[in-house]
Formats: sequence, C-alpha cells, structure tokens
Amino acid sequence: MSVRRKKLLAGLIAALWLGAMLAAFWWFQARYIRPFEERTELFMGDQLSLPAELAGPGPIRLVHFWDPACPCNVGNQQHLGELVRAYAGRGVQFYAVRRAGSEGRLPDNLQALQALASLPGSEGLPASPAVAIWDQQGRLAYFGPYSEGALCTSANSFIEPILEALVAGRPVRADSNLAVGCFCGWRD
Repeated sequence: MSVRRKKLLAGLIAALWLGAMLAAFWWFQARYIRPFEERTELFMGDQLSLPAELAGPGPIRLVHFWDPACPCNVGNQQHLGELVRAYAGRGVQFYAVRRAGSEGRLPDNLQALQALASLPGSEGLPASPAVAIWDQQGRLAYFGPYSEGALCTSANSFIEPILEALVAGRPVRADSNLAVGCFCGWRD
C-alpha cells in the first residue's frame, strides 16, 4: 500500500470518527440536556390563604407547589429534601400542592410532605415550582420561587434565610416577588 493511500485511509477514518462523535453529541444533547428557557414570572400572594384546618396561629407552614410534568421540578427536589431534613425538627411543617389535573408522585426523599388537595387562591399561581411560607401567626411571609436561575440549591435559595428568620421569631413580609428562572405555567 502506498503512502498516499495510507494517508487517504487515515483521513477517511478520522473523518468518520469525527462524524460519529458529532452525531453522538447531538443525540446526547437532544435527549438529556434541556435548554434553559429564561422566563420571568411575577408571584403575588395576595389571594393565597391556608385551608381552614391549617389557618391561624401555629407552626411555620411551607407549601410546595409542583407539577409532575414540569422538568423544572427536578432542579429543586434535592434542595427541598434538604430543607425538610434541616427544618422539620425545628418547627416547620411541609405540605405539597400538585397542579390540578396532573398525575405523579413526589420522589421518595419528599414523601414527608403532606399532600393538600388544593389551596385557596392557588388557581391564580403564575408558575411552578413555587413555595409559600406562613409564619407562626398564620400570616403569609413569603410567596415566590425557591431561587433565581435554572437550578435551585442552598447556595442560591431565598428560602433558608426566610426560614431562619421565622424560626428565630423575626417577622418576614415578602409575599410578592419577580423572578427569572426555570418555571412551567400553572394555569391552563
């Protein structure tokens, strides 16, 4: 075999290998990497209220709003599990409201969340995942997203400082928030 044929064969093999790698990358990206669509949402909690059996003075109550079909929920489930572990023993009760008409269940690390069929005013929720927190007097202290950005972790979360303030007995009033993040529409 001549040197020229060897170079041609090596070039052909390299081109085929490069093509295969590009095809594999495209397939992986299309299948496993979802593009982050930056979405701005305004969360206003003026219509939210706790059901009668939970309303009034009591423990701090955190309500997680989620839609099983929303890929953005995956980004905050580990963080929510960390919140449950850190604050359940400190006087915080955790609840979950699933989007009406959706089917699915929370992952195993979130089975401690008590399911609520609905929450008065939640039909006007702009997007999920979202969270509402009521203080010990039964007042809405926070309503909005867990964080800004594509993912939610304890490093960029709004929730830990709010829970720390409430556990320490300090008042919090942040029931309206504008945020950019990974959200799915809540209303039909």
